[in-house]
Amino acid sequence: MAGSVRLVLAFHNHQPVGNFDGVFEQAYRDSYQPFLDVLQDYPEIPFGLHTSGSLLEWLEVRHPEYIQTVRKMVASSQIEIIGGAYYEPILSNIPRRDRIGQIQRYSEHLNRLFHTSVRGLWLPERVWEQSFAGDIAAAGLQYTMVDDYHFRCAGIPQNELMGYYSTEDEGRILFMFPDSERLRYLIPFAVPEECIAYLREIASKYDNAVIVFGDDGEKFGSWPETHQHVYEDGWLRQFLDLLRENESWLKVTTPSGVLDHVAPIGRTYLPDASYREMTEWVLPPAAQKEFVSLTRLNPDNEEWQRLVRFTRGGYWRNFRTRYPESHEMYARMIDVSNRLATLQGKADVSELDRELLEDALMHLYRSQCNCSYWHGAFGGLYLPHLRNAVYRELIRAESLMDQVTRGTSPWVDVAVGDFNLDARQEVKLSNHRVVALLSPAMGGHLYELDLKAAEVNILATLNRRPEPYHQRIIDYANNVVSAADADLAAVSKVIKFRQPNLEKKIGYDKWPRKSLVDLFLQPNATHEEFRRGDAVIGDFATGVYEASIRKGEQKIAVEMRRKGRVSDLNGEVRKIVVLSSDRPNELLIQYHVMGFPKNVPLHFAVELNFAAMPGGANDRYFYDAAGQRLGTLDTLLDLSDADRISLVDEWLGLDVGLELSRAGGIWTMPIETISQSEGGFEAVHQSVCVVPHWEFVMPDQGAWVVDLRVVFDSSVAAARKLAESSSRTIAAPVALGSGVR
Repeated sequence: MAGSVRLVLAFHNHQPVGNFDGVFEQAYRDSYQPFLDVLQDYPEIPFGLHTSGSLLEWLEVRHPEYIQTVRKMVASSQIEIIGGAYYEPILSNIPRRDRIGQIQRYSEHLNRLFHTSVRGLWLPERVWEQSFAGDIAAAGLQYTMVDDYHFRCAGIPQNELMGYYSTEDEGRILFMFPDSERLRYLIPFAVPEECIAYLREIASKYDNAVIVFGDDGEKFGSWPETHQHVYEDGWLRQFLDLLRENESWLKVTTPSGVLDHVAPIGRTYLPDASYREMTEWVLPPAAQKEFVSLTRLNPDNEEWQRLVRFTRGGYWRNFRTRYPESHEMYARMIDVSNRLATLQGKADVSELDRELLEDALMHLYRSQCNCSYWHGAFGGLYLPHLRNAVYRELIRAESLMDQVTRGTSPWVDVAVGDFNLDARQEVKLSNHRVVALLSPAMGGHLYELDLKAAEVNILATLNRRPEPYHQRIIDYANNVVSAADADLAAVSKVIKFRQPNLEKKIGYDKWPRKSLVDLFLQPNATHEEFRRGDAVIGDFATGVYEASIRKGEQKIAVEMRRKGRVSDLNGEVRKIVVLSSDRPNELLIQYHVMGFPKNVPLHFAVELNFAAMPGGANDRYFYDAAGQRLGTLDTLLDLSDADRISLVDEWLGLDVGLELSRAGGIWTMPIETISQSEGGFEAVHQSVCVVPHWEFVMPDQGAWVVDLRVVFDSSVAAARKLAESSSRTIAAPVALGSGVR
C-alpha cells in the first residue's frame, strides 16, 4: 500500500419546521434510532453528527433517550457534534445579524446539552458565499464543509482535494472541507466493497489523504426503500466491518481530528455555489434542460470534460426569482427581522418586554428554516404545510412585537412601504386581529392576509407553473420515452405516481392566484372556460392601480383605481378596502365600475383565493346562506343568484364567509399543482379559488357598485390556542425536571 487515507464521516439529520409529527416519528424509527443502535456496536469508528434545531427540539421532548445515547457517545469521543444555524436556514436567505445569532445560539445550546465544545458548522444545502467565512468565524466556529464541486468551480482540480483548505473574510479565518460527491453517490447505494475500492484507489495515489463523506442521515433508512437496504439487508454493518478490516491504512476520523493532526493544503476563496444538483434546479425550466444536457454531453470525451468542468449552473438566491411566493415569504421575514432588531435596540424596553422580544426572536429564527423557500428533487416550496409553518412563526413573532408596542387594546393602523421588495410601494393594513397587504402595482391584489388568532396567512398560495419534470409525466402517459429521463438531475429515474391521471391536471396560471384579482370576462362565459383561462379579457388582472388612503381613529380605507381597456372599451375600476378596529374580523371591499358605454353588456368577476384550507376532507367544506353544506373544499361549484358562501376548516378552527351586496354567480374550484416529492409525482392542493361574478350593463347614472364583505371567525382557533397555552404553563415544571435540558 503506497499511502493511507483519513476518512471523515459526517451525518446530517433534519426535519423542517412545520413537518408532520408522524413524519418526525417515522424518520426516528426508520433512520435516527437504528443508525445509532448499529454505530454503538462499533465504538472505535468515530463520526460527526449534525442535528438541526427543529429536529433536536422534537427529540428532546419526544425521545430524551436518544439525547442520552448521543451524550454518552460524545463523552466516549465516538461522536463529534457539528453545529450550525439553529433552524437550518440557507445563510444567504437571512440577514447577517440573524446568521450570526442563529449560529451562536445553537452552539450554546449544543454545548450545554451534550457537554461538549462545538467547533464546526453544517452548511445548509451547502449554499456558499464567501462572506459567510467571516460570519461563521465571528460566531465562534472554526470549520465547515462544502461540496468538492465548489472547489472545482474555483479551478482546483480533483487531485488537489485530498485534504482541506483555509479561507478568510475581513481577516477572520475559516477552514473548508471538500465533501466528496463521488462518496455521496456510493454511500449507501453501491455495495460496500465498491466504496472501499474507491478509497483504496485514493490511498494508492496519495499519501496521508483526507476525504470527506457528509450527507443526509435520512439516506440511512428514511429515503424510499433504504431502511431494508441499510439495516435489514445489512449494508451498514457490512460497510463498518470493512472499515474495521482495513484500519491499517484507512483511518476513520472526525473533522476536528483532521484539524488537530493535518495541516491545510493551502488557502482558497470559493465562488458562490451549492452542490451540483442544486445549481441545476435553480435555473428556469428551459435553461435547466439546456444546461444539464450540455454538462452530460460526451461523458467519455476527455477534452470535453476538461472544458465543461468550468461551466457553472445557477445562483441559489434566484429561487426567489423563479418562485415569487418564496420571495414573498422572504420579504415578510426581512420586514419582521428589521422591526424586531429596531425594538431590541431600544434602551427603554422593560424586562418583561425583553422576554417577549426574546420569544419573538426564536419564532423569527424558526421562520427562516430553508425547506419551504425552494424546490428540487423533493416537495419543498410545493408543500403547503411547510409554507404555512413559516407564516405561523412570522405571525407569532409580529404578534409578540405588537404586544410590546401596542398592548392589548383594539387598534387599527396603516403603513406604506416596499413590503415585498419589488421597488414599488405596497400598503399594509393591520389591526389587533388581522394583517392585510395590498399591492397597487400588481392589480391592486390582496397578496397576504394574516389571521392572528388562527396564526395563518390564508393567502399563502402557490401558482401553477412549468417545471422540467412535467414533460416526463406527459411523455409517460403517452408511452413515450422522455429525453428528460436522461438529461435532468433526479434522485431516481423511476417514474412513480401518487395519484392517477396527473398529466390531465397539468396547467399553468396566467395571473397570481391571490385575492381581489379584478377580471372582465367574455359575456356568457362558462365555469369551464374560466377554469381553462380562456374567458378573461381586458388588462385589469395585473395592471397598475393608483392608491390613496383615508385614515380615521377606528377605520382606515385604501382606495385603488385604474383606467383600462376591456376589448375595445375604455372604463375604470375603483375598489375601496376598509379595515376597522370596531369590526376587527372583517374586510369590507367596495367596487365601483364606471366609464364604460351604457348599452354594452359587461361580465365582471373578482377572484379570491383561500389557502391553508385543503380540499378532500369532510371537516373542510362550503356552506350557503341557509347553512346547507355544498361539498368539500375541492368541489366545483357553479352557483347562480347567490349572495353568500362560506368556507369552514374545522381542523384549523376557521370559518371564512363571503357576503355580496348584489346577488350573482359564484364559481369555485381547487388550485392544484403537480410536483415531485420523495414518494413520486403528486397533485397538491394549494388554494380554494372562489369567484363571484356579475353580468350587467352600466346604469343610466353613475357607477355600477357592489360590496364584498369577507368575515373571519377564528374563535375556535383562539380558544384552542388559549387552552394549549394554559396546558404548557401547567406542564412546564414537569418538563424542566426531566433532565433533558
